[in-house]
Amino acid sequence: MLILTYIAVIASAASGSLEARKNEMDIVGATTIALVTAFGGGTIRDLLLGRTPVFWVLDPGLTIAAFIVGALSYYRLERISNRLFTIVDAIGLGLFSILGATYTLQLELSPIVAVLMGVVTGVFGGVLRDLFCNRIPNIFRHNTELYATCSFVGTCLFVFLIWIDTDHFLASMISAGTIFILRLAAVRFRMTLPRP
Repeated sequence: MLILTYIAVIASAASGSLEARKNEMDIVGATTIALVTAFGGGTIRDLLLGRTPVFWVLDPGLTIAAFIVGALSYYRLERISNRLFTIVDAIGLGLFSILGATYTLQLELSPIVAVLMGVVTGVFGGVLRDLFCNRIPNIFRHNTELYATCSFVGTCLFVFLIWIDTDHFLASMISAGTIFILRLAAVRFRMTLPRP
């Protein structure tokens, strides 16, 4: 769990910093967006579940890692591609979604709540990132490739695998990988939800 949390935080911080750079922010803006992206979804999850202090307060190393990755991404990845941003964002989406569902199941709450908390954890860092970048969040736009849907499908798969007593680590990797692949496929093939 700890390793997955660090990977998710690092990937999300990198995506936040890359987005800030694309929006011509300075290093202060980049590290702020990196922290918001890395911790936003998990913070909302913990507050909704009554888990306080929230996860990143209990482990200062997460803040240090997110800050360092945010700064390095800003300065070292001068020529970023949309592909790189999509990849690190998809990694964060997959891992955070599974972590959100895991924490909820540990509290012995219903599978439906676990799925919802997984989606909240996975997507709301990106929602806050977009809001801080002064734009309508991508997941709320009608022409955006599948994002929250990928999290929902993968989290449902994870809850099902846990329900049939699959090894937790294996279930986590299968489900996070499913979210990652679905997100990349959605971007590659421009898959969107149907419009009315």
